[in-house]
Amino acid sequence: MPEVDPRAQTEERADDFRALEEEIESSFVARKRLFIGLITGTSILLCLLLVLFWLIPFVGLRTIHPLAPWILGLFVVVSIGLVAWAALALVLNILGFRKIFMSRRLRGLTIKIFLPMMTIFGRALGIPKQKIQASFIKVNNELVLAENRRYRPEEILMLMPHCLQNSRCTVRLTYEIQNCKRCGLCPIAGLLDLSDRYGVRLAVATGGTIARRIVVQNRPRLILAVACERDLSSGIQDTYPLPVFGILNRRPKGPCLDTLVPIEHLEWALERFLVVSRSARSEI
Repeated sequence: MPEVDPRAQTEERADDFRALEEEIESSFVARKRLFIGLITGTSILLCLLLVLFWLIPFVGLRTIHPLAPWILGLFVVVSIGLVAWAALALVLNILGFRKIFMSRRLRGLTIKIFLPMMTIFGRALGIPKQKIQASFIKVNNELVLAENRRYRPEEILMLMPHCLQNSRCTVRLTYEIQNCKRCGLCPIAGLLDLSDRYGVRLAVATGGTIARRIVVQNRPRLILAVACERDLSSGIQDTYPLPVFGILNRRPKGPCLDTLVPIEHLEWALERFLVVSRSARSEI
């Protein structure tokens, strides 16, 4: 048999890894420029509101103390600076600049402040909510990746929607996914194989309340979540500061019915986040 060059194998694997990363990126219909445009517009709007907040009481504050308007003005200027820094840092992070001052705070700012305002701003401009949510998930994934953290298998939870299960299946998997017979009629069998191979936990949730309970019971440090745009974006908000890497499900029969998940995307994410990946362990 011809001898296999280890360097060629490594390069081939790196090419496969990059191709999968690009495939995950392209699964989101919304582009980064939508997020950048919305966050820029939102931050400008927020700054204008702060200026207005200063101008309105300007005359009245003088009656309290001559310096009161200027103290309030200083507060507004500092607030504008913070908003501008947050928006600029987010945009730079999205564009690939990873070493931004307090960059780990950006995900919280995006989730807690910018997303609700961006949704309102985007809807006012006639942009579909689903598109804004997809853009948010995409940027959230990049911020989670930018933290460059690794986790042990027992610290990772793969959280799946119940609509992945075949709608004609009579086995209940919500509380015990090991009840699955692995018949191969839905993606659950492949997910169980992935869970067994990498030693990470796997759970199925029927809704937001069950999903939150699963997270509380398992106490993971990272969640790899599969769902639609709406459930993923709300789940990312609900579980903050817990990092969530979102992967969109596929809906060939419409929402919430016999949906699919690209198993290779989940495997790519596991390889990316595990302390020592299964493949790396096998190479040692």
